[in-house]
Amino acid sequence: MSKPPLNFLQGFVIAARLGNLSRAAEAMNVTVSALSHQMRQLEERLGYPLLLRQARGVALTPEGRRLLDQVGPHLDAINAAFRPFSARHDCVLTVSAVPTMASAWLVPRLGRFVALHPQIEINLQSSQYLVDFERQLQFDAAMRVGDGRWPGLIAEPLIDEWLVPMASPALVERMGGLDALPLSQWPLLGDPDGEWDRWFALIGEQPPRRYVAILDDSESHHRAAIDGVGVALGRVTRARLLLESGQLVLLSKQRLKTPWSHWLVYPERSTTHAGFLAFREWLHAEAAEHRLHMDEAGA
Repeated sequence: MSKPPLNFLQGFVIAARLGNLSRAAEAMNVTVSALSHQMRQLEERLGYPLLLRQARGVALTPEGRRLLDQVGPHLDAINAAFRPFSARHDCVLTVSAVPTMASAWLVPRLGRFVALHPQIEINLQSSQYLVDFERQLQFDAAMRVGDGRWPGLIAEPLIDEWLVPMASPALVERMGGLDALPLSQWPLLGDPDGEWDRWFALIGEQPPRRYVAILDDSESHHRAAIDGVGVALGRVTRARLLLESGQLVLLSKQRLKTPWSHWLVYPERSTTHAGFLAFREWLHAEAAEHRLHMDEAGA
């Protein structure tokens, strides 16, 4: 007996799991008559019935149940193995970004990219975890924070990150104004990386003995500052919208550069992706505009 075609087995598994030939045919994008014909051919090749036709669908025979148990897991494994290798289209682009950078910087600008390239569908996935480009082949690029060293990948600098003390207008008023007291006497929001020590060394002052709270991520820092809990040593790039909207104000004209920056990272294979190349050009233009704005604003 010759081996049955793989699509016959796939049709059988889908029909068996759905219990309905019409829904299975719709899932496979074939007609019901074509799928029924395939099932009859499969049963003839094997020499026994697999599906019992009923008024409201189909049910498995004992032989059909046995075949489903044996074949189903293997087809699932094949589908899972091929999923990352789905056909890539130049009009579809998948990018990963850190959530805070995506929401605070990239998303507010995406409208301009869409207007320039309406034919490109961009899938933005926010995650704290690094993309494994060798395994996660659906990703074309990522925006990362670091020192630019990611072996095996192309890394292009976008934006430096700067730290500046920032607080809510309400806290500034409560403290009597920007220059009423030395910064060390304000309620400060600490961070586990010791960045305040670097800041006070920069301005030649002694850091405070204690902080009103210590938070371990920039989003929490900014949120606590907005709520008037204390002064955040904020990430200017990520806090730009908060500063422009007046929810936070800068307490100093000086700024402290962090040892890490924002980068565009991508594998060699993305250099042949027309959609990515358009995104790359646009992203660098946006980054250049941002740097110019930062220099003009003095922050």
